[in-house]
Amino acid sequence: MQFPKATVILVSAALVFVVWEQFRDRPAPVNSARFTDLSSNPAERSDVVDWVVAQIPALCEQSSGGEKESTAYSECVKRGESRTSTCRREIYDAFPGVIASESLFRDVSITMMNCLVPQSGLINP
Repeated sequence: MQFPKATVILVSAALVFVVWEQFRDRPAPVNSARFTDLSSNPAERSDVVDWVVAQIPALCEQSSGGEKESTAYSECVKRGESRTSTCRREIYDAFPGVIASESLFRDVSITMMNCLVPQSGLINP
């Protein structure tokens, strides 16, 4: 019986990747001030989407009437977090990779917000 070299190499590479992933520096959260002058400093689509995803608790607080302790709020947050990957895919398919105008930023953020936390009365782009 031969020694499984390929298996040992693949498992070792996977372990190295897991350890590297645990110890690498995480990027700082995006501040909303980053999106103030998009014409001279365009933003990546992923930064805009990450910022909107970070707004899920605030969106849910608004949709549940400002009560963070309510069951509607907690269900809204759970539902929004579970829809994140689906909404990301929708945005990535529909919008360009670089957001260079306020109108495009508005369209991306409103579309993402409506996908994560659907509310009646919001304007669809």
